[in-house]
Amino acid sequence: MTTTTPAPANSSADRTEVTAASIAATAEAYAHHHRDVSGGWLRPAVFGAMDGLVSNFALMAGVVGGDAGHRTIVLTGLAGLVAGACSMAAGEYTSVAAQRELVQAELEVERLELRRHPNEELAELAQLYVERGVEPKLAFEVAQQLTADPDRALEVHAREELGIDPEDLPSPLVAAGSSFVSFAVGALLPLLPYLLGAGSLLPALGLALVGLFGCGAVVSRVTARSWWFSGLRQLVLGGAAAGVTFVLGQLIGAHLG
Repeated sequence: MTTTTPAPANSSADRTEVTAASIAATAEAYAHHHRDVSGGWLRPAVFGAMDGLVSNFALMAGVVGGDAGHRTIVLTGLAGLVAGACSMAAGEYTSVAAQRELVQAELEVERLELRRHPNEELAELAQLYVERGVEPKLAFEVAQQLTADPDRALEVHAREELGIDPEDLPSPLVAAGSSFVSFAVGALLPLLPYLLGAGSLLPALGLALVGLFGCGAVVSRVTARSWWFSGLRQLVLGGAAAGVTFVLGQLIGAHLG
């Protein structure tokens, strides 16, 4: 008696023909989007708001702890706002510009290597795919197709070897602008009650604490943390910084007095 072995589920008889059109249709139907994780504007904006709020409130708390008058407190807050915002913007611009120039220099090195040693670069790219589990013959064919066009070849090598997208480099101007505006907004919160005539630190403290919690909660929208955890974490860190500065201001003010 003979038995017939059933065909594997992935045999050619049961396999759906794969075409460019079918791949595109499936990809489009399944398409989902990720948030921007490159940090082009988000990182400097978040850091600027947090820094502005914490540093300016801590600065003002230190001056209040030293028993300064209302006019001195307002001038200190305004000076801290302007100086901090300009410093943040200049620092972010320089940092991002230097990073961008470094990336562009590395891209130029890769462009020259592709021009001078195309076969070696092709083999290098194929080897990267082999190390990821692709069969050597298929890896070489994929590398050949991807690098047939010089511009696309540079893009592929930049992604695979450097981990960057040449078309999506961070902008120094965007980073600087985000830092300046966000720092100024954050620094304005604890200063606002004094600009409106407040005579004690309590209104500024309340507004600063609300702002700290709010900033932390907003950050949770782009992270995996819960809003209350992020809010409380920033509230504790910012409050501790202001408390330390206030106590130091009292000690120094009493000593100078």
